[in-house]
Amino acid sequence: MSVKIFVPRDSTALALGADETAQAILAEAKRRGVEIELVRNGSRGMFWLEPLVEVALPQGRVGYGPVSEDDVASLFDAGFTSGGAHALALGLTEEIPFLKRQERLTFARIGITDPLSIEDYCAHEGFAGLQKALAMSEEQIVQEVTESGLRGRGGAAFPTGIKWNTVRTTPSAQKYIVCNADEGDSGTFSDRMVMEDDPLMLIEGMTIAGLGVGATKGYIYARSEYPHAIEMLNKAIEIARAHGYLGANICGSGKRFDLEVRVGAGSYVCGEETALLESIEGRRGIVRAKPPLPAISGLFGKPTVINNVISLATVPVIFARGAAYYKDFGMGRSRGTLPMQLAGNIKFGGLVEKAFGLTLREMLYEYGGGTRSGKPIRAVQVGGPLGAYLPESQFDTPLDYEAFLQIGGTLGHGGIVVFDESVNMLKQARYAMEFCAVESCGKCTPCRIGSTRGKEAFDKIIAGEDTEQQIHLVRDLCDIMLNGSLCAMGGMTPFPVLSAMNHFPEDFGTEKKAKETA
Repeated sequence: MSVKIFVPRDSTALALGADETAQAILAEAKRRGVEIELVRNGSRGMFWLEPLVEVALPQGRVGYGPVSEDDVASLFDAGFTSGGAHALALGLTEEIPFLKRQERLTFARIGITDPLSIEDYCAHEGFAGLQKALAMSEEQIVQEVTESGLRGRGGAAFPTGIKWNTVRTTPSAQKYIVCNADEGDSGTFSDRMVMEDDPLMLIEGMTIAGLGVGATKGYIYARSEYPHAIEMLNKAIEIARAHGYLGANICGSGKRFDLEVRVGAGSYVCGEETALLESIEGRRGIVRAKPPLPAISGLFGKPTVINNVISLATVPVIFARGAAYYKDFGMGRSRGTLPMQLAGNIKFGGLVEKAFGLTLREMLYEYGGGTRSGKPIRAVQVGGPLGAYLPESQFDTPLDYEAFLQIGGTLGHGGIVVFDESVNMLKQARYAMEFCAVESCGKCTPCRIGSTRGKEAFDKIIAGEDTEQQIHLVRDLCDIMLNGSLCAMGGMTPFPVLSAMNHFPEDFGTEKKAKETA
């Protein structure tokens, strides 16, 4: 009887040698005459343990990690195929505290199943939500999403049900579902993990969205820097189509929906929904003026649902288990769970899916384990490169959309980047302006010129030239960018800049904490 062994094929695991480890396990098993079945699963999201090798045993899956190809022979010597003791042994994977304390709803299958096995997917609640949706009317589908309290997981946190209902009730012979998979924020990787490690879940979520609003065509807009995700998506779409879960007759229902992957060309601003639409249509990714809203006139001028990967990937569990089940997680207006991503100077980097309400401090220390360097955490940026820098005094803020707005922050896509006491916040503020100057689409003056002048002002501050005057200039520029930019690229760049200046004035050559800017 063969032993089932799991080795991830997630990008992070591959970067850390997972392919070499997998090949070494196959070669060693053959040399020793040990029968094994090697499954290339997704990552569990505990990146400091990658490559994580798991062995399926009667009591559950036992983990070993991080396992390099040089460790494989000693694992076989220790009898790891039957759970033998070894220096890399981790015990039952599900009992590892980092994983055990999570509430995995969206990520329930990730790390457990073979991403391209439709049998594996169906055996773990896959397509259960779609089957229920097929028996519902468009109005009932949209109502279920509305009642769940699901909000966009990309940044604006707009209620998903309201967006879907706008598309549903807008008359048009053709409507579209667009998945924004242009995950460009620093410290984020949850979208990539979904696409690589459970792509059928995204396909199911988009199909349900199509059924709900009357759309028959969907596009997944993926960034070119994600070649593994693009490959997995295309394969998964072919598999789903071959098994009747996509196409002209979904599960014999007579209803149709199909998908296509479009690849971006590396522009950060294409993460903005209207620039993304321009790119899909074959033009340069430049922000459109709104109105009209994409829900009324979006892709090719038709009503379009635009949601990010996590939003759409969460839809299947809502339908499989019911809106009330999902809504029971979270706090206030932030319902359900949010996959948070720990990156930067952090001891235990990876993905943590928790219900809204956990504090930032609990996330940083109970899950992240503090800094990798062992030095105190000085600042944390939440929400990508346009997110605010938070000082230690704000670490007790709950991870909740409204709570973060109250402190001038944003949860965004759930990325958390950690900095220890060695960070220079003046340079981080300059980086924010430089990032905006480089990535701006150039359409509006406040973003295009404001960021360039801001970067120049910071260069003068670094050189010690007219510090007070330059700080005043930066604040004026931030006010213009905040109130005059067409999109969040320029409109949110002041968040990291002002937060750095307000909370860490000593790095800007003055101990005087300047007045907060609205």
